[in-house]
Amino acid sequence: MKGVYLFLANGFEETEALATGDVLKRGGIPVKMVSIYEEKYVTSAHNVTVAADMTFSEFKSSACAAVSGEHDVMIFPGGMPGSTNLADKKELMEIMQKHYAEGGAVAAICAAPSVVLSLLPGLGGKKMTCYDGFEKPLLDQGVRYAGNNVETDGRIITGRGPGLSIDFGLAILAYLAGDGKAAEVKAGMML
Repeated sequence: MKGVYLFLANGFEETEALATGDVLKRGGIPVKMVSIYEEKYVTSAHNVTVAADMTFSEFKSSACAAVSGEHDVMIFPGGMPGSTNLADKKELMEIMQKHYAEGGAVAAICAAPSVVLSLLPGLGGKKMTCYDGFEKPLLDQGVRYAGNNVETDGRIITGRGPGLSIDFGLAILAYLAGDGKAAEVKAGMML
């Protein structure tokens, strides 16, 4: 898989998706929003309908032919039942596991680290965070959980919740383009 993709399922947390995507685009990262369905329109947990850039079939045909590298990122916003809907999309989870095994990066916020990323093998010892109360699946995998707002551990970036969406986006931007670019975007947003 080549590129940076943010996946949307019905019930997603709109702040986590849109703010993250906005920060990345401000930093020059050509992130694409992907509906996990065969239609581009996806409805958030708070009944906001968003048009994704591509359907799941379009994503598969355009992004999945190449081997993933460390600058290829799959991003999963949280929200309920959005996180569960992402995790229930078996083909997407298989792509995520293959992507990570090949050396690609993953990023998730809120419930998604626990519900989605916990499906990755070999998380033992990784530092991760998630929405308060969702720690158990991560702890069961041997994750080092400290409850920080954002954690970056190698090719895994996680965030706690909606109020930290910009920090989460900045962490992904720093991972992809360096601390200087993240600081530039942060300053431009008057943070």
